[in-house]
Amino acid sequence: MKITQVDVFAKRLPMASGYNMSSSPVGDPDTTVVALRTDSDLTGWGEICPTGPLPQVEHAGSIRADLDLLGPALIGTDPLRIGLVHDTMAATMDGGQGARSAVDIACWDLLGKSHNERVCDLLGGARMDPVSTYHVVPIGTPDESAQLAEQLQDEGHTKLQLKSGGRHIDEDIDAVHAVARVIRPGVDLFVDCNRGWTVGEAIQVSGACRDLKLAMEQPCATYAECAAARTHLHHPLILDESATDLATIARAIATGVADGFGMKLTRIGGISGMRAVRDLCEASNTPTSCDDSWGGDIIAAACVHVGATLRPHLSRGAWISDPYQAGHYDEANGPRIVDGRIAVPPGPGLGITIPEGYFGPPIASFS
Repeated sequence: MKITQVDVFAKRLPMASGYNMSSSPVGDPDTTVVALRTDSDLTGWGEICPTGPLPQVEHAGSIRADLDLLGPALIGTDPLRIGLVHDTMAATMDGGQGARSAVDIACWDLLGKSHNERVCDLLGGARMDPVSTYHVVPIGTPDESAQLAEQLQDEGHTKLQLKSGGRHIDEDIDAVHAVARVIRPGVDLFVDCNRGWTVGEAIQVSGACRDLKLAMEQPCATYAECAAARTHLHHPLILDESATDLATIARAIATGVADGFGMKLTRIGGISGMRAVRDLCEASNTPTSCDDSWGGDIIAAACVHVGATLRPHLSRGAWISDPYQAGHYDEANGPRIVDGRIAVPPGPGLGITIPEGYFGPPIASFS
């Protein structure tokens, strides 16, 4: 099989409900979709969607510029030889992890379609189907947060992530206590600050909540700051934004900085990169999630397929943005949360069917 054409599409994902982090509310994200057309008439789909509105290391403009470099280099390569595709991309440019991840996802979609197998089965088989997920409790008053936490548990959710940061830590402490009071047996609580606290604030919050059962996710901006706080915390520490490559993840495990990870699939190299993280975490008995910053059905399907292959006792869930955005690319099979879980799309590859012309004309095309 050979890649004969690479099409790049842009799509705004309208929000159906609000979502906030310590830094700002999330606006309508701008996603980038990649279609790898082949001489076998099969098409593989990939996607990359950083969370808006704040600029990040990679954003829609930089990702599309990277694809302008990668697209011509991919013509004539065999997408089923995924390692060789990565070699081609590495020889074409440094960096560009988001664009490379989108291409990687599309290659796995093609690999599954060519063998009539689901991606999760190519990765060793689904250990969970449906897959557990976690649901966000956004920043709000203590009473609002506690009421939503109770509602989500009534709906079947067993993993809750309470957003914090961006306000005085006394407000965060009050919200943590309010939510922790309503957490039921068997339900996990993660307090995610999205890099919003200083080292001192993280230590203060953990001390004020030391008798509560929870984990703290990425409390500080950098790896070094999280490492400095770690020995003073009374709770497990989860790394998210600082978990950017396999070497860093291995170091965090070996030195005891991280007790688990909130992994973003397109930050780590796509399905291939997440497979490596999965295997390392399994070997070291370290919990991880498999999710992404944002995205439509393509990213959601990729997260769910990999998430299904995690060992259940090491799974922190497979988060998807479905509850917060309007519509699906594939109305029949687009992943969605039901009773706190997500079914794996049943078809070959990612299991997502994109209607012809759905994304409109490509913003770039290479052949």
